[in-house]
Amino acid sequence: MAKDFSFDVVSDYDVAEMTNAVDQAQRELMTRYDFKGTAAKLEFGDGKTSVQLEGESRNQLDAILDMLQSKLIKRNISLKVLDTTAEPVQGGKEMRWTIPFKKGLDQDKAKQITKLIRDSYPKAKAQIQGDSVRVSSTSKDDLQGVMQALRAADFDFPLDFQNYR
Repeated sequence: MAKDFSFDVVSDYDVAEMTNAVDQAQRELMTRYDFKGTAAKLEFGDGKTSVQLEGESRNQLDAILDMLQSKLIKRNISLKVLDTTAEPVQGGKEMRWTIPFKKGLDQDKAKQITKLIRDSYPKAKAQIQGDSVRVSSTSKDDLQGVMQALRAADFDFPLDFQNYR
């Protein structure tokens, strides 16, 4: 009897690494000369599910976002976690920009993943299980190939692999 190997595809991020990245960006924000004496601020929003940027202009907000993105890259967190589709809000002299974090796979995203797996690796089985996709196969090489194909695909949401057995 052949043993099946499997792993789960999820859209998630490491909360501890995200906290560390935001803390590092906050420290850098306080020490940078071009932000001295300005309203520039970076902090978590509603229960660490978003980040809120404050600044005096759009250019300043972009600089803060760039600083945060560099910290995320150093900590191996995908930049696709940040949902930058919302525009900053002008409030008096300051601008605020709330950037939520993307987390979880809905049905449409899960179907995109399973379609890609079926097209490129027909021997691997993909099953949607809630907010994750379980991929199983009798060959570890097929599973490694599926992982590479998913990393190479340009989805607009972050992917993570868990429970590799």
